[in-house]
Amino acid sequence: MLLGSGELGKEIALEAMRLGAYVIAVDSYENAPAHHVAHESHAIEMSDEATLTALVDEVRPDIIVPEVEAIATSALTTAREKGIQVVPSVTIAQICMNREALRVTAAEKCGVPTTPYKFADSEEELLKGAQEVGFPCVIKPILSSSGHGQSVARSQADIAHAWQFAQDDRRTAGDGTVSRVIVEAFVPLAYELTILTVSSSAGVVTCAPIGHIQKDGDYRESWQPAAVPADVLERGQKVALTVVEQLVHDAQEAGEKGWGVFGVELFVLNDGSVLFNEVSPRPHDTGMVTMMSQNLSEFALHARTILGIPVTQDSVSLRDASGSTASASRAVVIEGDGEVIFSNLETVLARNGTDLRLFGKPAVHGHRRMAVLLARDESVDKARAKTADMLSALTYEINQ
Repeated sequence: MLLGSGELGKEIALEAMRLGAYVIAVDSYENAPAHHVAHESHAIEMSDEATLTALVDEVRPDIIVPEVEAIATSALTTAREKGIQVVPSVTIAQICMNREALRVTAAEKCGVPTTPYKFADSEEELLKGAQEVGFPCVIKPILSSSGHGQSVARSQADIAHAWQFAQDDRRTAGDGTVSRVIVEAFVPLAYELTILTVSSSAGVVTCAPIGHIQKDGDYRESWQPAAVPADVLERGQKVALTVVEQLVHDAQEAGEKGWGVFGVELFVLNDGSVLFNEVSPRPHDTGMVTMMSQNLSEFALHARTILGIPVTQDSVSLRDASGSTASASRAVVIEGDGEVIFSNLETVLARNGTDLRLFGKPAVHGHRRMAVLLARDESVDKARAKTADMLSALTYEINQ
């Protein structure tokens, strides 16, 4: 059972089906991308414990694969008690969906470097925390992701707005609760990295580093391999392995598998220091580039791990395609209101080493990621330039 059936879920479904799995795709709306390909689909409110538990009891899956954050994790605990495998584990899902639990695990339990941080339950506590970490600072709800509720406070005058925005724009806004927030110091950031870290029956391995660009907390471009100094890569891999190995160890101590793909997000500072930021216990947006760059994409790796198939360091190797050693991805974000119809694909895909995925989302209301462009070339710069050209060539209309 796949909980979350967006573009990432669709690719997971396809890869699991290629290995003979029967896939039930679940999301909060009808005709989500994975609904198009799965054996069975359901549209429910996944954040409602009773509703999700009832569906689990009806379907009785062997494995539950959370693909989004907006899930009633209490229902996952109930499923585990009934002998259902949760990917990568119930505990890991709960920790990674909670910025406070994750930060405490990384900084205090694992001892990896992070940005200075404080937590706050009120506007007054937020102001005190901001003064302690210093301005400017970043404020985020602890139970949100993808930039929802996130803002930057540059002075004390921004605190009231930052607190209210965190409450109003978080994923669980309107549930009648007040969200605790994390306030983090701004750091002299040189760039960000994603290190896909894979836990399987064979142990834990890392993929080649992925560079990426985000806008308002959402992925826009990624490329692999990211050109990073050897010492930075070594520190980044150590951070990723330390956090994931700890999470997996704790899961296995509790009798769970801990298998799956983890997207570990890192900050690299101007002085070469590497800081842990976050980890997603599932394939990562920036990892969509692996559909072009690796012999096995992050989705194929995820499907293999959760089915007990061993993944070794050789399994995560980059694709060697006649001199094309670098790959890039670029998100297609559409603004408008209605059904999106794409065209001019014959021009978009005219060049060698290009590909795309149209997600098949039923409509856009505001702005929404609707497709991803993929390219391979002899350098990252050339691959990124290809995706820029592809984006310029891609045309669409919106039917209201």
